[in-house]
Amino acid sequence: MSPKQPTPAEAWQLLREGNARFVSGDVAHPNQNAARRSSLTESQNPMAVIFGCSDSRLAAEIIFDVGLGDVFVVRTAGQVIDDAVLGSLEFSVESLRVPLIVVLGHDSCGAVTAAVESARSGDMPEGYVRGLVERILPSVLAAQRAGIEEVNLTVEEHVKQTAARLTNHSRVLHEAVETGRTAVVGVTYRLAEGRADPVTTIGDL
Repeated sequence: MSPKQPTPAEAWQLLREGNARFVSGDVAHPNQNAARRSSLTESQNPMAVIFGCSDSRLAAEIIFDVGLGDVFVVRTAGQVIDDAVLGSLEFSVESLRVPLIVVLGHDSCGAVTAAVESARSGDMPEGYVRGLVERILPSVLAAQRAGIEEVNLTVEEHVKQTAARLTNHSRVLHEAVETGRTAVVGVTYRLAEGRADPVTTIGDL
Protein backbone atom coordinates (compact mmCIF):
# COMPACT_ATOMS: atom_id res chain seq x y z
CA MET A 1 0.00 0.00 0.00
CA SER A 2 1.30 3.47 -0.88
CA PRO A 3 2.18 5.78 2.00
CA LYS A 4 -0.34 8.50 2.77
CA GLN A 5 0.35 11.72 0.92
CA PRO A 6 0.53 14.98 2.90
CA THR A 7 -2.03 17.70 2.34
CA PRO A 8 -0.99 20.63 0.14
CA ALA A 9 -0.33 22.72 3.26
CA GLU A 10 1.69 19.93 4.91
CA ALA A 11 3.78 19.44 1.77
CA TRP A 12 4.53 23.16 1.57
CA GLN A 13 5.48 23.24 5.25
CA LEU A 14 7.95 20.38 4.71
CA LEU A 15 9.54 22.24 1.80
CA ARG A 16 9.72 25.47 3.79
CA GLU A 17 11.42 23.66 6.66
CA GLY A 18 13.91 22.15 4.23
CA ASN A 19 14.68 25.54 2.70
CA ALA A 20 15.17 27.01 6.19
CA ARG A 21 17.75 24.30 6.88
CA PHE A 22 19.48 25.10 3.58
CA VAL A 23 19.57 28.84 4.35
CA SER A 24 21.06 28.23 7.80
CA GLY A 25 23.55 25.67 6.54
CA ASP A 26 22.19 23.02 8.91
CA VAL A 27 21.10 20.64 6.14
CA ALA A 28 19.85 17.12 6.86
CA HIS A 29 20.33 15.52 3.40
CA PRO A 30 17.33 13.23 4.02
CA ASN A 31 16.46 10.16 1.96
CA GLN A 32 19.80 9.95 0.19
CA ASN A 33 21.09 6.57 1.38
CA ALA A 34 21.10 3.07 -0.10
CA ALA A 35 18.04 1.99 1.86
CA ARG A 36 16.01 4.85 0.44
CA ARG A 37 17.27 4.06 -3.06
CA SER A 38 16.23 0.43 -2.72
CA SER A 39 12.79 1.34 -1.39
CA LEU A 40 11.96 3.28 -4.56
CA THR A 41 12.63 0.61 -7.17
CA GLU A 42 8.95 -0.29 -7.61
CA SER A 43 7.13 3.01 -7.05
CA GLN A 44 7.41 6.67 -6.13
CA ASN A 45 5.27 8.97 -3.98
CA PRO A 46 6.72 12.48 -4.23
CA MET A 47 5.15 15.10 -1.99
CA ALA A 48 5.41 17.88 -4.61
CA VAL A 49 6.19 18.63 -8.22
CA ILE A 50 8.64 21.49 -8.66
CA PHE A 51 8.47 23.29 -12.00
CA GLY A 52 11.53 25.50 -12.05
CA CYS A 53 14.08 27.25 -14.18
CA SER A 54 16.94 25.19 -15.63
CA ASP A 55 19.55 27.58 -14.18
CA SER A 56 22.49 25.67 -12.68
CA ARG A 57 22.21 27.67 -9.45
CA LEU A 58 18.67 26.45 -8.84
CA ALA A 59 18.88 22.75 -7.94
CA ALA A 60 15.47 22.06 -6.42
CA GLU A 61 16.39 19.05 -4.28
CA ILE A 62 19.32 20.94 -2.76
CA ILE A 63 17.61 24.23 -1.93
CA PHE A 64 14.68 22.42 -0.29
CA ASP A 65 16.96 19.83 1.41
CA VAL A 66 15.07 16.78 0.18
CA GLY A 67 16.18 13.46 -1.25
CA LEU A 68 15.35 10.60 -3.57
CA GLY A 69 11.64 10.19 -4.24
CA ASP A 70 10.65 13.37 -2.41
CA VAL A 71 9.96 15.72 -5.34
CA PHE A 72 9.11 15.33 -9.02
CA VAL A 73 11.10 17.96 -10.92
CA VAL A 74 10.35 19.64 -14.26
CA ARG A 75 12.75 22.30 -15.54
CA THR A 76 12.92 24.63 -18.53
CA ALA A 77 14.82 27.88 -19.04
CA GLY A 78 12.73 30.64 -17.50
CA GLN A 79 10.22 28.01 -16.30
CA VAL A 80 8.53 28.32 -19.68
CA ILE A 81 5.37 26.27 -20.22
CA ASP A 82 4.99 23.98 -23.24
CA ASP A 83 3.06 20.79 -23.98
CA ALA A 84 5.75 18.58 -22.43
CA VAL A 85 5.67 20.64 -19.23
CA LEU A 86 1.89 20.47 -18.96
CA GLY A 87 1.93 16.75 -19.67
CA SER A 88 4.59 16.20 -17.00
CA LEU A 89 2.64 18.22 -14.44
CA GLU A 90 -0.62 16.45 -15.28
CA PHE A 91 1.14 13.08 -14.91
CA SER A 92 2.48 14.07 -11.49
CA VAL A 93 -0.94 15.20 -10.30
CA GLU A 94 -3.06 12.44 -11.84
CA SER A 95 -0.79 9.40 -11.69
CA LEU A 96 1.48 10.24 -8.74
CA ARG A 97 -1.20 12.18 -6.85
CA VAL A 98 1.16 14.95 -5.75
CA PRO A 99 -0.62 17.48 -3.51
CA LEU A 100 1.52 20.51 -4.35
CA ILE A 101 2.84 22.26 -7.47
CA VAL A 102 5.72 24.67 -6.90
CA VAL A 103 6.58 27.20 -9.63
CA LEU A 104 10.19 28.18 -8.96
CA GLY A 105 11.79 31.31 -10.42
CA HIS A 106 14.94 33.09 -9.29
CA ASP A 107 16.86 36.37 -9.18
CA SER A 108 18.93 37.38 -12.22
CA CYS A 109 17.14 34.94 -14.52
CA GLY A 110 18.84 35.00 -17.93
CA ALA A 111 15.71 34.03 -19.85
CA VAL A 112 13.62 36.76 -18.21
CA THR A 113 16.46 39.25 -18.76
CA ALA A 114 16.48 38.37 -22.46
CA ALA A 115 12.72 38.90 -22.65
CA VAL A 116 12.98 42.27 -20.89
CA GLU A 117 15.71 43.36 -23.30
CA SER A 118 13.67 42.20 -26.30
CA ALA A 119 10.64 44.14 -25.06
CA ARG A 120 12.77 47.27 -24.78
CA SER A 121 14.62 46.95 -28.09
CA GLY A 122 12.08 45.21 -30.27
CA ASP A 123 14.79 42.77 -31.35
CA MET A 124 14.21 39.05 -30.89
CA PRO A 125 16.90 36.39 -30.44
CA GLU A 126 17.42 33.76 -33.11
CA GLY A 127 16.82 30.02 -33.08
CA TYR A 128 14.78 28.27 -30.45
CA VAL A 129 15.71 30.86 -27.84
CA ARG A 130 13.19 33.08 -29.62
CA GLY A 131 10.45 30.65 -28.57
CA LEU A 132 11.48 30.94 -24.94
CA VAL A 133 11.45 34.73 -25.07
CA GLU A 134 8.07 34.80 -26.82
CA ARG A 135 6.55 32.74 -24.00
CA ILE A 136 7.99 35.06 -21.34
CA LEU A 137 7.03 38.33 -23.06
CA PRO A 138 3.40 38.32 -21.80
CA SER A 139 4.73 38.34 -18.23
CA VAL A 140 7.17 41.14 -19.09
CA LEU A 141 4.38 43.21 -20.59
CA ALA A 142 2.16 42.58 -17.55
CA ALA A 143 5.00 43.77 -15.33
CA GLN A 144 5.50 46.88 -17.44
CA ARG A 145 1.79 47.71 -17.25
CA ALA A 146 2.21 47.61 -13.46
CA GLY A 147 5.18 49.98 -13.70
CA ILE A 148 7.78 47.27 -13.14
CA GLU A 149 11.01 47.44 -15.15
CA GLU A 150 13.59 45.76 -12.88
CA VAL A 151 14.47 42.17 -13.76
CA ASN A 152 14.03 40.56 -10.34
CA LEU A 153 10.59 42.14 -9.88
CA THR A 154 9.73 41.01 -13.40
CA VAL A 155 10.73 37.48 -12.38
CA GLU A 156 8.18 37.69 -9.56
CA GLU A 157 5.49 38.75 -12.02
CA HIS A 158 6.50 35.92 -14.37
CA VAL A 159 6.17 33.40 -11.53
CA LYS A 160 2.68 34.73 -10.75
CA GLN A 161 1.64 34.65 -14.40
CA THR A 162 3.07 31.16 -14.88
CA ALA A 163 1.25 29.76 -11.85
CA ALA A 164 -2.03 31.19 -13.15
CA ARG A 165 -1.44 29.84 -16.67
CA LEU A 166 -0.96 26.31 -15.40
CA THR A 167 -4.46 26.10 -13.98
CA ASN A 168 -5.96 28.16 -16.82
CA HIS A 169 -4.51 25.96 -19.58
CA SER A 170 -4.91 22.52 -18.02
CA ARG A 171 -8.32 21.14 -17.10
CA VAL A 172 -6.63 18.40 -15.06
CA LEU A 173 -4.65 20.88 -12.95
CA HIS A 174 -7.62 23.24 -12.63
CA GLU A 175 -9.89 20.49 -11.32
CA ALA A 176 -7.25 19.19 -8.92
CA VAL A 177 -6.94 22.66 -7.39
CA GLU A 178 -10.70 23.27 -7.41
CA THR A 179 -11.35 20.07 -5.45
CA GLY A 180 -8.61 20.89 -2.93
CA ARG A 181 -6.52 17.84 -3.83
CA THR A 182 -3.65 19.99 -5.10
CA ALA A 183 -2.50 23.58 -4.60
CA VAL A 184 -0.03 25.80 -6.44
CA VAL A 185 2.59 28.05 -4.86
CA GLY A 186 4.79 30.41 -6.83
CA VAL A 187 8.24 31.03 -5.36
CA THR A 188 11.24 33.19 -6.17
CA TYR A 189 14.66 32.02 -5.09
CA ARG A 190 17.15 34.56 -3.76
CA LEU A 191 20.58 33.58 -5.04
CA ALA A 192 22.56 35.38 -2.36
CA GLU A 193 20.60 34.19 0.66
CA GLY A 194 19.38 30.81 -0.62
CA ARG A 195 15.87 31.76 0.45
CA ALA A 196 12.74 30.62 -1.41
CA ASP A 197 10.09 33.32 -0.97
CA PRO A 198 6.45 32.65 -1.87
CA VAL A 199 4.92 35.32 -4.12
CA THR A 200 1.58 33.75 -5.05
CA THR A 201 -0.68 30.85 -4.10
CA ILE A 202 -3.60 29.18 -5.86
CA GLY A 203 -5.78 26.81 -3.86
CA ASP A 204 -5.93 25.96 -0.19
CA LEU A 205 -2.58 26.43 1.55
